[in-house]
Amino acid sequence: MSTEQSHHSTVSETLPPAGEDAVSRETRDPFDGLAHDAGSPLAAQMMATERHRRALEEAVFPKPPETRIIAVSNQKGGVGKTTTSVNVAAALAKRGANVLVIDADPQGNASTALGVDHRSGTPSIYDVLLDDAPMHTVAQRCPDVDTLWCVPATIDLAGADIELVSVVRREFRLHDALKALLEGPGKNLDYVFIDCPPSLGLLTLNAMVVATEVLIPIQCEYYALEGLTQLIKTVEMVRKHLNPGIHVSTIVLTMYDGRTNLAREVATEVRTHFPTQTLEQTVPRSVRVSEAPGFGQTVITHDPHSSGAVAYTAIARDIAVRGAAGSEKK
Repeated sequence: MSTEQSHHSTVSETLPPAGEDAVSRETRDPFDGLAHDAGSPLAAQMMATERHRRALEEAVFPKPPETRIIAVSNQKGGVGKTTTSVNVAAALAKRGANVLVIDADPQGNASTALGVDHRSGTPSIYDVLLDDAPMHTVAQRCPDVDTLWCVPATIDLAGADIELVSVVRREFRLHDALKALLEGPGKNLDYVFIDCPPSLGLLTLNAMVVATEVLIPIQCEYYALEGLTQLIKTVEMVRKHLNPGIHVSTIVLTMYDGRTNLAREVATEVRTHFPTQTLEQTVPRSVRVSEAPGFGQTVITHDPHSSGAVAYTAIARDIAVRGAAGSEKK
């Protein structure tokens, strides 16, 4: 074969099949292209993630018959507490639920991730707890999701644990404010998530007094269960003395890397101790999840196709389905 003929043959192999025009090439599903690399572990993982995402798009996210108030708590820092709060809330809101996130952590990271103003002096949860400000006057709508609101935290909250000590009904400040909201402007809320600080002080206690459920994120690392016993004891104490309706409903395994023995061992241990509360869906380590707050977004809106977004959407659906199933049993 001549050089010219060889070149012609090579070029022709790269051309689209006869009858395929530019429009059809542009609209072809990019997911189909992954099939060519199916032998690659990364491609296989991407295909599995995309299939899961598409299945979740078709799935039903049942709304609860009454407002669910969920305190997201773990006195151990860096376990994905805020990340779980905002992403589960955003995933539920994207599926039509009316969701409020109360940022009760002085660091204000939930406020940052939801893109709401929380500079010093901004009306915040501090004003609600210490100055009796109505909660609806400080709530801000998330710019990315119409049915998601946030009560922000500012640096003023840093001293609230000490300031609350001398306040009347100090454990019930958040309870009274939230109940007033749910009886008035917030009566159509489906979920309220309270992002607690990494401690078991008065801010966390306020959250547990008003919450009906506790969601505990646990990092899949060596010290994962350290301190969990104390958190469970605190929940039991609150249930016995202050809020008989509270219980640990959900445990989420975060920063999970299935390639390591340690992560698998931690997951097995947590599921052995808490078989009904621990969700099957884990949250993988993900760059997209970590970078999203830098854009003032949750990963749900920042990159909905990422493994982190799909994982949190699956967790949100599990929470929605469990809540619906629990209400039917009652």
